[in-house]
Amino acid sequence: MKRRRKTKKVRVGGLFIGGDAPITLQSMTNTDTRDAEATIRQIRELADEGCDIVRVAVPDEQAALALGRIRKGIGIPLVADIHFSARLALEALKQGVDKLRINPGNIGSKRGVERVAKACKERGIPIRIGVNAGSLEKGLLERFGGRATPEAMVESALGHVAILEECGFDDIVVSMKASDIGRTVEAYRLFSRRAAYPLHIGVTEAGTSFRGTIMSSIGLGVLLYDGIGDTLRVSLTADPVEEARVGREILRSLGLRKGGVTVTSCPTCGRTEVDLVGLAREVENALAQVNKDIHVAVMGCTVNGPGEAREADLAIVGGRGVGLIVRSGKIMRKVAEKDLLRELLREVDRFDKDID
Repeated sequence: MKRRRKTKKVRVGGLFIGGDAPITLQSMTNTDTRDAEATIRQIRELADEGCDIVRVAVPDEQAALALGRIRKGIGIPLVADIHFSARLALEALKQGVDKLRINPGNIGSKRGVERVAKACKERGIPIRIGVNAGSLEKGLLERFGGRATPEAMVESALGHVAILEECGFDDIVVSMKASDIGRTVEAYRLFSRRAAYPLHIGVTEAGTSFRGTIMSSIGLGVLLYDGIGDTLRVSLTADPVEEARVGREILRSLGLRKGGVTVTSCPTCGRTEVDLVGLAREVENALAQVNKDIHVAVMGCTVNGPGEAREADLAIVGGRGVGLIVRSGKIMRKVAEKDLLRELLREVDRFDKDID
């Protein structure tokens, strides 16, 4: 994996994006922002899944006025997503949001942009410029043959950046998302060669949980492996909590986030003598909220299981009616198949105590 590229460090509430700060995980609520209580509940669920920063839609004044109540009810930074209205952006700032997502080229007059930039600068609030391949400026599309190419996406982003820079504002985060991996990856690569602003990465409109997880894992994985990306969102047509769960696993799979149990399991085969699919699912669900940096393996037979589980901190190996509890490659004891999950959970609970 390449070393992460050096970017400007921007504060978002109590966190930082860019520079030497850890890569943060984001999602966006799908509640009606005007319903503050429902939005707060969903944000708390997202935080429990490892979401670091959350964004909410602000389509009107009623939604903007709900932001203060929402901000007071959550423990992670809040981003207001605003289109076409400097007035709503200014109200969101008054309500205490930690970050704005706007495109300065389409939120109104130059005076409106200047007022938003000035208010953000006074409060220490950053702005994310969000370029989407599906909504590029008409003039840019004409310049690039009617196509939203990676080059066109970068030019759009740099144009919005220039507007804020002319206002004396540079606490900027940039995203350039397309619904396909190729354009998304190339746009971020091109931009990273031309500017050092922190990048919010993601594949937009990636699809349902199944397809979207695959698309996002590939696209984000390529960028992160190249050292590109300071914060990310997995975009799914699904419960936002699923976005956070997938994003967290992408970061943990690349070694970019610690904490939480890593569960690996072997594929099924003709030697499997236990309900491996069901057992692996039960283990994963039981350990989903355990905040310990432990590698757990679930193996389906006693032929290769003990050897394959050697690299795990803890493992269970299924057999016909019985199974093994394994710790750091050493067989600890044999237990009845029905007791495998219970005994594994006991070992997980004792893990830190035993280390001490």
